[in-house]
Amino acid sequence: MEVIDILTRTAHVLALLAVILLLAWAGRAAARLLRQPEVIGEITLGLLAGPAALHVMGPGAFDAVLPAPVLDTLKLVSKAALALFLVGLAHRLQTGPGAQPRRTTAWVAAGSLVPPLVSGLLLAGLVLLTDDTAARGDAPLAAFVLMIAVSMSITAVPVMARILTDRGMSESSAGRVALGAAITVDAVGWLLCMLAISLGEGSLAGFLRSVLALAVGGACALAIRGALRTAPARRAYGRTPRTVAVVLAAATLAVAIVMEKMGMTAIVGAALVGFAIPRDARAPWAPAVDGIARAGRFLVPAFFVVTGVTVLNGSFSQASWLLIGATVLLACAGKCLGAYAGARIGGRPPADARRVAVLMNTRGLTELIVLQAGFSAGILTGPMVLALVVMALATTALTGPLLGLLDHRERRAPDPAGQAGPAAPELALAMEGSTR
Repeated sequence: MEVIDILTRTAHVLALLAVILLLAWAGRAAARLLRQPEVIGEITLGLLAGPAALHVMGPGAFDAVLPAPVLDTLKLVSKAALALFLVGLAHRLQTGPGAQPRRTTAWVAAGSLVPPLVSGLLLAGLVLLTDDTAARGDAPLAAFVLMIAVSMSITAVPVMARILTDRGMSESSAGRVALGAAITVDAVGWLLCMLAISLGEGSLAGFLRSVLALAVGGACALAIRGALRTAPARRAYGRTPRTVAVVLAAATLAVAIVMEKMGMTAIVGAALVGFAIPRDARAPWAPAVDGIARAGRFLVPAFFVVTGVTVLNGSFSQASWLLIGATVLLACAGKCLGAYAGARIGGRPPADARRVAVLMNTRGLTELIVLQAGFSAGILTGPMVLALVVMALATTALTGPLLGLLDHRERRAPDPAGQAGPAAPELALAMEGSTR
């Protein structure tokens, strides 16, 4: 009987995964028609699928389609997908793109981190001032404030990289500076996220347990790094790269599970492994890491659906319009103004600075990963997550149209020297990149 139950549940989960992947395909297609990054369509449709199904079917039929045991299995799948995807992202965060001006990148990173952190403090202050208990929750104040601040400072490196590639800006000065600064900001943001989760324990024992979990996860990650640097590992990778990639993926999931059992989110464990994978010229691990990340990315739509079901189903009626509007406005103001000021101080012309500011305002999938970590740790409530999700979708969706508006405006700008406009060198680089 147990075997039959296992087979039935497995078939149920596979059927739901097929539906989820079909929804992801539809979301990507819709995003392409709207000239938006494909991930916007995946996220939006995935997050809304659960609440929409509950509204149309009613609680009884919804529970029959998605019973608790099946939902628990989907949660495991989504966690595994996130962990595998995050390995690739963390590995990329080790170093930024080459040849970008370091001084400018440092100033843009500072401008894209500090003002958004301040805007996050203002948002947390608004929640406290309005006594919004649904958004506040009962997490320790320091953890709550820091997690909101971190959530407002994130820039989505994968989505930005995709936008730069699609628009032929990967080799432009603005694109290189923005991507390098985003990598720096997200690396710092993950460290602050870990600190917020540790503070969320609310006691010395909890903090020490989080520190112990980080130490164990770090030790495991360093052990993996050491193993990958050995000659036998390099020879095995040269002979059977796929087998080594599978073993590396299994090791990542093992570290993530161990850290979760010790009280730290599994996402942090995966990030530690990604940071630890060496960039070894004698055995370039990037293809294996990319394969692991692609496998995770394929199943990440399950994470969007699970988030919509578990976090957002009861949040639409509890989140106030004031909270959502303030979140979007403060996020745009902090990131855009800070990045623009950083680019100008770093020596970039106004045209470049405006593009950098728009690019740095991109959130996307990375934001959702941070929010999931904060929600899983009990720091962020459903209504607060909903407001931040709307902010992430809005800021990412604005990136393409705003870049197009800047291009149109600068092409039409008068130029006494008879050039194509103040952005002519930048546009030439963009067009050159788009033909490669």
